[in-house]
Amino acid sequence: MIRYIVVDDEPLARGVVKRFAAEIPDLNMAEEFNNASEAIDYIDNNSVDLIFLDINMPEISGINMLKSLPNPPKVIFTTAYPEFAVDGFDLNAIDYLVKPFSFERFSKAVNKVTEMCQNSNEQEQYIFIKVDKKLVKIDKDKLCYIQSVGDYIKIFTLNDSYITYSTLKSFKERLNSGFIQVHKSYLVSVKHIDYIEGNRLFTNSVEIPIGQSFKKDVIGLFE
Repeated sequence: MIRYIVVDDEPLARGVVKRFAAEIPDLNMAEEFNNASEAIDYIDNNSVDLIFLDINMPEISGINMLKSLPNPPKVIFTTAYPEFAVDGFDLNAIDYLVKPFSFERFSKAVNKVTEMCQNSNEQEQYIFIKVDKKLVKIDKDKLCYIQSVGDYIKIFTLNDSYITYSTLKSFKERLNSGFIQVHKSYLVSVKHIDYIEGNRLFTNSVEIPIGQSFKKDVIGLFE
């Protein structure tokens, strides 16, 4: 689901976007704003995937608003001024809709965002590691645990194992929140923990020690 906000000083224009967006199942409106200042504050404190952004607004224009965001969401400009298109695309806008636009044109712009999100999710699903002289693609869902062995790590999936040159810390940074460090030498996928018994856990029928300094965090996952 794509969380979006609408930023436009014209109520009728916001209404068109909301009406069109309601016809697309992938879109979920988070909020609407009639000025850029309030929108910026909202983005600073909330998760937003997409902005439908007008350009000609009082105080702060849509162009200047986008420039002010350090890590902006995806943006589709909605404006009555086609002459700003170059500026919009220079800021990596996904699309530029000139008012009045049709539902078909609106849908085409949203499809670009949907495709980008799907590709991004697919990329996040896998990780590549260097094994000998090859780059091996690993599905994170099948990754069970990682063991640190000197200057190397051993990576264990449901069916295979690999050795690569890396530290546990740097490899952990490449993974998502579904993994937890349970020992100074072990990182484990939470979804593949079978059970915990005393100072050890079992994943894919393998026994993993739980370090004393990590036990509270491990037990806290299941309380």
